[in-house]
Order: sequence, then structure tokens, then C-alpha cells
Amino acid sequence: MRVVAALLCCACAAAASAGAAELGARLAGADSSRGEKVFRKCVACHTVEKGGRKKIGPNLWGIVGAAVGAREGFRYSRALLAFGGSWTPERLDAYLAKPRGFVKGGSMSFVGLKREQDRADVIAFLNGMSDSPADFGKAEETAAGLPPPVQEDYGVMVAGPGASETFDACTSCHSERIVAQQGLTREQWDELLDWMVEEQEMEPIEGDARTAILDYLGAHYGPDRPNFPRD
Repeated sequence: MRVVAALLCCACAAAASAGAAELGARLAGADSSRGEKVFRKCVACHTVEKGGRKKIGPNLWGIVGAAVGAREGFRYSRALLAFGGSWTPERLDAYLAKPRGFVKGGSMSFVGLKREQDRADVIAFLNGMSDSPADFGKAEETAAGLPPPVQEDYGVMVAGPGASETFDACTSCHSERIVAQQGLTREQWDELLDWMVEEQEMEPIEGDARTAILDYLGAHYGPDRPNFPRD
């Protein structure tokens, strides 16, 4: 029995070490400017500038490495206060992936960021919003002198022009599967975006981003439902 327990401990330690190394590589190659764009999903609830006011959620200036649930003047859930510790990059990565899954009983309603590199980019952005940012190192460069390309993942949504904008806009509130299950004309998608802004308090989407999203949805998720998820 002791041998089995020892083997399990070794396996858990190895998995944790591998996970930390993998996150370290993602952070070393993270793009904070892209993280700032992904963070737009969060601005309805959080400010990030120094001295920013609290909103539905607390201000996030200096959050990387900060104590959990310690922002003065903000009322945290009991679950988060009991969680304790500090916001290490590893904890932030797990929390951003699935907030309510990582902190059971927490109050943050955000569905999470599925794409691993999105989370790393956001952590890099938040790390820069600090008086003393951590050093995440630098990614190894390819033969062309550039960091390895990020592999995009849109879940059940098909890849194509406008997929990134659509995925980012929609998954700030719900799963991409909800989008993939619909079958609307481009005009109906346009009306739905207006409804989401007016009734669900979604951030308005205008200009080229709106055009890209509507073109993508009209092409891939029209009334004939050519890409309806079957699994």
C-alpha cells in the first residue's frame, strides 16, 4: 500500500512539474498586446489601471502575485476568501480556464478562456499592469527568428476568416457550442448582436470586427446549418 501511495505521489509531482514547465513556455512566448485585446471580455466587470475603481469585480492592478481576496473595499465570496494563498501564474491560468470549476462556490460568472495561449497572453498583460512585473523569460525563436506560431483553437466552431473575432466575442458570455447550434441568416445574426447589447449588456461590436463576425456567421452558421455540432 505504501508503495502504491509513493508511486501516486511521484506521478502527481511529475504531472505538476510538467504542467508548470508547459505554462512557463506559454508565458515566455506570450503577447501582452494580444492579451490586452482578449482582456476586453473582462472590462464589463474589472478595471485594470492603477487606482481604478471596483466594478462588479475588483480592480486588477498588480494582481499577478497578489494575495487572493485582499483588495480593500471589495466584498469577496466566502469560497474565494477560504481559497487563500496568492495569485501565482499557475493559479491564474487554472482560474481563467474555468473560474467556478477552480474555486468551487465562487461568484465570478465568466465562463472562462478555453484557449491556452489566450490565458497566457492575458496573464502577460496583467503582469505588465504592476509596479513590479515578474520576469517570464523569452520564448525560443524559430529558424526564421520569430517565436513559434500560436495554434488557434475554436472548440466546435470551424476555422476561417472571422473565426477568431467571433470566438472571442461570443465566449465571453457562453460556450461556442451555443453559437454552433444556431442556424440564422446574416441579417438575423445582425439583429441578434443588437439584442445581446441591449438586453444582455454585451459590449457593442462595431466596424470591421462586426463585419468579420457577421460574414463568418452568415457563411458557416446559416439556416441550412452546415456545421451543426454532432458530438
